[in-house]
Amino acid sequence: MTQHRRDRDRRADGRAQNQRPRDRYGRPLPYGAPGVPRVPDDAEFSPTEGLREAQRLLDEGYAFHAHEVLEAVWKSVDGPQRELWRGLAQVAVGVTHAQRGNTVGAARLLRRGADRVAEYGAEAPHGVDAVGVAACARAMADRIEAGRAAEVDPAELRLVRAAGG
Repeated sequence: MTQHRRDRDRRADGRAQNQRPRDRYGRPLPYGAPGVPRVPDDAEFSPTEGLREAQRLLDEGYAFHAHEVLEAVWKSVDGPQRELWRGLAQVAVGVTHAQRGNTVGAARLLRRGADRVAEYGAEAPHGVDAVGVAACARAMADRIEAGRAAEVDPAELRLVRAAGG
């Protein structure tokens, strides 16, 4: 029988919250182990701030952390843009799964995110390069399915259209 821990990390409202340090791929480490800085659970980003921070994290190889930033924006926006941010977060977590060696989950999330983002086309809001992100995510999924997951690099993703492009 599984025992439930009574001494779980809790937020101020009583909900469970894992405070264990995490590695660069978002995997929990033992308490007291050195981890990488985390995106706070209550972080808030405007779309512009979120895109800038997520791109910085992707460029540095931190797809899980980029996912957390994009997820924070997704949870804070209303209306028709929500699915764009959800798709961007799915693409980032798909890359995370590739980094962790979960190739089936990686390809599935990359394709799901690509499909969601692609719906916004060339005129996606906030300068998001929906066409480019979708194409890159699908190419990553193709590589993963061809046994070349090691070739997936988070920095390949360019979230924002190039100036003048």
